[in-house]
Amino acid sequence: MELPSRIVVEGTARAPHRAMYKAMGLTDDDLNRPMIGVSSTCNEATPCNIHLGQLAQSAKRGVADSGCTPREFTAIAVSDGIAMGHEGMKASLVSREIIADSIEVMVRAHGYDGIVGISGCDKSLPGTLIGMARTNLPSIFVYGGTIMPGVWNGKQVTVQDVYEAVGTYDAGKMSLQELLSLENVACPTAGSCAGMYTANTMASVSEAIGMSLPGSASAPAESERRHEICYNTGHAIKNLIDSNIRPRDIMTFEAFENAIMMANAVGGSTNAVLHLLAIAREAGVKLNLSDFERIRKKTPHIADMRPGGTYVMLDLDNIGGVPVILNALLKKGLLHGDVMTVTGKTMRQNIESIKFDLSTGKEKVVRRLEEPISDVGTLKILKGTLAPDGAVVKVAGVKNKKFVGKARVFDAEEKAFDAVAKRKIKEGDIVVIRYEGPKGGPGMREMLAVTAAIVGQGLGEKVAMITDGRFSGATRGFMIGHVAPEAMVGGPIALVKEGDQISIDTNTSKIDLLVSKAELARRQKKWKPIKPHYKTGALAKYASLVQSASEGAVTLPAN
Repeated sequence: MELPSRIVVEGTARAPHRAMYKAMGLTDDDLNRPMIGVSSTCNEATPCNIHLGQLAQSAKRGVADSGCTPREFTAIAVSDGIAMGHEGMKASLVSREIIADSIEVMVRAHGYDGIVGISGCDKSLPGTLIGMARTNLPSIFVYGGTIMPGVWNGKQVTVQDVYEAVGTYDAGKMSLQELLSLENVACPTAGSCAGMYTANTMASVSEAIGMSLPGSASAPAESERRHEICYNTGHAIKNLIDSNIRPRDIMTFEAFENAIMMANAVGGSTNAVLHLLAIAREAGVKLNLSDFERIRKKTPHIADMRPGGTYVMLDLDNIGGVPVILNALLKKGLLHGDVMTVTGKTMRQNIESIKFDLSTGKEKVVRRLEEPISDVGTLKILKGTLAPDGAVVKVAGVKNKKFVGKARVFDAEEKAFDAVAKRKIKEGDIVVIRYEGPKGGPGMREMLAVTAAIVGQGLGEKVAMITDGRFSGATRGFMIGHVAPEAMVGGPIALVKEGDQISIDTNTSKIDLLVSKAELARRQKKWKPIKPHYKTGALAKYASLVQSASEGAVTLPAN
């Protein structure tokens, strides 16, 4: 490939540029090599990212040893866990776009020839992949790794347990001392949340879509193997440059089908739907919600992972990681094996090169395809009079298939949480939280604080929730998000009134507001949007440019 960096460092006119590089210790030999941007989202905002600067050094050594010159830079990352439950969560999905923009701007400005991208917290994974798809330079992604589970009362625990314990405490079923003791042990190390929540879901997806080295998703953040993975990732970039293999050569429609299959097989986060739609748009791949439902119907749910199941990412790593699942799907003829990957080999060639441990006991974490947890996948798309453009529900661990109840309507997350905390939500209620969509929030806040409180009060199977916002990967229960069109643009969710009957049926994929068309038409004529929450700044810009959740909540330039 022609190296973009040559425009920056070659010729007499570029003497000032070379002088700047030499001020940082680079030699002429360094400048004659391909220049690789090593991006990380390292910061002290979250345990997911605090160690990424160290991992970047391992990746840089790999880049240098491959014959390239690494140039490290960072992008922002928002801690979903710490932003959760208050206004700060509005910045979470916005950060995905800022991360992608940051990578694009840094790479274009400095003429880098390739990207090694390292990230940990939820939005930083898709943000990095979006940046790679957008620039379409030889790129390879590596995950920062999972946190270790804590141990409390002899059981593995994660931050999900702490959120749910808040509801248990509010219900008078847990003492303050018990809550504090759980809080003190739930998150014992650096790394991303331990279950198959959004970060671990997208890490698994990064292998399935071919943008990460095989087996790289599951190793713990603070393991020595994580550093080896980062070194090997850095070293692999040279082959991509020599072979001129770019993200859009890898992230084809078939690769996205593999990614959707992975998210369903592991009982992954509903956020995967939003993120895969966004990555696909940047990769020039036409992907829509009907593709998710088509793939879900033929994908068995085989990994018994939290929050809907039992195990955490460490347990999956102990039996061989994501390749175990890919191998099972490939042998069944479900996975596209001929797609290209960042190794320069096909998915099938990657899997065939791995020796799989078939020791007994592995089936506890990943079931045999002949005996799946469910014959079909877990990320279900619903449509109906309440969500004409679609909504998403994760059915992993959800026993009920139908729910009919009366609407309890809230125009902000805080109002709903207050009602839950005061025990005002009762069995049979359907909590409707609106004006939390891409434009209305803006930013589609996750509702983990609310959903966890409901579960903690023992109402997880007795109450449903519907929102035009999002849910955390740690959410479980009858929770429907991404309702589109959103309330801010006049979608039917904006017309729901307190006490309206709503019907949810995951068997028929329907979600309906049981109100006559004539009544809805009358309400529509009277409806007016709420005033925007922000008039200036990043969130205001985001609200003006963002598209529907059914399109991945991507931002597009104004016409």
